[in-house]
Order: sequence, then structure tokens, then C-alpha cells
Amino acid sequence: MSQATEKLLLKIVGGVAVGAATIITKKVLDGSWKAATGNQPPTHAEDPDLTWREAIAWALLSGAVIGVAQLVAARGARQLVQRNTA
Repeated sequence: MSQATEKLLLKIVGGVAVGAATIITKKVLDGSWKAATGNQPPTHAEDPDLTWREAIAWALLSGAVIGVAQLVAARGARQLVQRNTA
């Protein structure tokens, strides 16, 4: 398989994997936030009912967890493509 084809395949598989990881992780985070706080997760930082503490906690938690999930998905996709094209 040519290197160009492998790169294209990696973009497609990686994009799908990262997208799926993001959606799944967001759903898990939303449910976890609701279970832990009893409230829906924040959707708008400018919401007057949202405290600074909640806004910052949500930003840190969601950013870190979604970032790690995307990293794991991207690396897994790369390994899958390399293993199946070698």
C-alpha cells in the first residue's frame, strides 16, 4: 500500500475514532456530572445561575477527559492502520 493511501486511511479511521470517542465521552461525562451534582452539566459559561466554581470545574474536567479520550482514539487508530497496512 502506498504511503499516500495509508495517510488517507489514517485520516478517515482516525477521524471516525476521534469523533466517536468524543461523543461517547461527552455522554459519560454528562451522566457523571448529573449523578455527582444533581444538576445538568453546564452548557453556557455566561449562565447567571452557574457559579464560577461549577464553570471552572466543568471546563477542567471535560477538557481533560475528552482530550485524553481523543488521544487514545487517535493512537489506537494509528496502530490499527499500521498493523493492517504493513
